[in-house]
Amino acid sequence: MKFTINNRRALRHVPVLCVVMACAGMTGTAAAYQVGGSATLTSDYVWRGSTQTQGDAAVQAGFKAATDNGFYASAWGSNVEFAPETHASSELDFTVGWSGKLADDWALDANVLHYHYPSTTVDLNWTELNSTVTWKDNYWLSLGWSSEALGTTQDGLYSLIGARLPVNEKLRLEAMAGYYSLQDVRGGGYAHGQVNAIWAFAAPLELRVSAHATDSKAKALFGEDYAGSRWEVALQGSF
Repeated sequence: MKFTINNRRALRHVPVLCVVMACAGMTGTAAAYQVGGSATLTSDYVWRGSTQTQGDAAVQAGFKAATDNGFYASAWGSNVEFAPETHASSELDFTVGWSGKLADDWALDANVLHYHYPSTTVDLNWTELNSTVTWKDNYWLSLGWSSEALGTTQDGLYSLIGARLPVNEKLRLEAMAGYYSLQDVRGGGYAHGQVNAIWAFAAPLELRVSAHATDSKAKALFGEDYAGSRWEVALQGSF
């Protein structure tokens, strides 16, 4: 669960959706658009090691519009289940950014991501700056920073390193390790790991089986029911 830390505050950001629309307007005359999306049915919505649905299933969908010069905007949504007093039942993520090649083997994705929870009775919304450097399409390092991490008034820096191992044309394995450094959390933050096996059995469908684990600091922060070890099975289709 993202929001068990105290000391939340109201946010006063210009809605990211407006920024997305402005970006699309500026780039639309200079480059062609590509539009795609995905739909996912998963047994659990796990985010940075902790469940966002209290271990229940989630239905998720996303859409992305990109230009040939690398600029893009996306929207993604899922059901969630946080503490009862928040009345949170849905999450909408809005992203605007740029991605492209830096060299033959290197690529960069830099974006602004806004987490929005429209059904809550308290303000849980927050914004994060993210960047991912990829090497040879199979190794990556991601960083995410926010001055209002997890919807609070604290700074947070999230780092993730990952690797992908293609087994054959239809099967690939992924392994990731992350650490979330949180300003006002005793012990400085928490660590988590994730291993995926992804089977592209019938394009555009993929079946993913994931194993998640967190350290004891995550359990102390989010609670035993939200952190720890868990499995996730997801079916995703892309278009």
